[in-house]
Amino acid sequence: MNARTRIARLVCTLLCAATLAACGATPEADTPTANKETQETSPTQGVAETQESPETSEQETERSEAAMETITITVNGQNFEAELEDSDLGRAFMAMLPLELDMSELNGNEKYYYLDTLLPSNPSRPGRIEAGDLMLYGSDCVVLFYQSFDTSYSYTRIGRLTNAEGIAEAAGTGSVTVTFA
Repeated sequence: MNARTRIARLVCTLLCAATLAACGATPEADTPTANKETQETSPTQGVAETQESPETSEQETERSEAAMETITITVNGQNFEAELEDSDLGRAFMAMLPLELDMSELNGNEKYYYLDTLLPSNPSRPGRIEAGDLMLYGSDCVVLFYQSFDTSYSYTRIGRLTNAEGIAEAAGTGSVTVTFA
């Protein structure tokens, strides 16, 4: 390929990119989740991120961990501490507390409950579920996992138990009342 052809392709690529960027506004872009995803993947942010020092990243991680809310989850009279995610979903769930849910059994590894309220979700496939994971399936189903296993399903993380020891025994084999406070 000669230099003239390469330059023409480069100019065409740049013009297409500029046109697409200018036409990028869609109704979905007005939602908080879409805006957040767009901001997180913007090319200019990537440049700023590469210029950060490791100390700045560590400080942000410490602030993020400190901002997580700790709640108590009571299963059959046994208390477990859980940390909620510092996210729109974590904050929305926290705002609903205290909650007492009659959670149903599913698959010998989870308890679930469908809420009357839709919560903010940003599902992804975790690949593996760990005992003590508190997840949202869809945008209205709270799931507390008491066994670890591999999965292909998508969830949005609400939080997780800080120590899941004893959760399977507390959860039992049938439906159970679970209190979140």
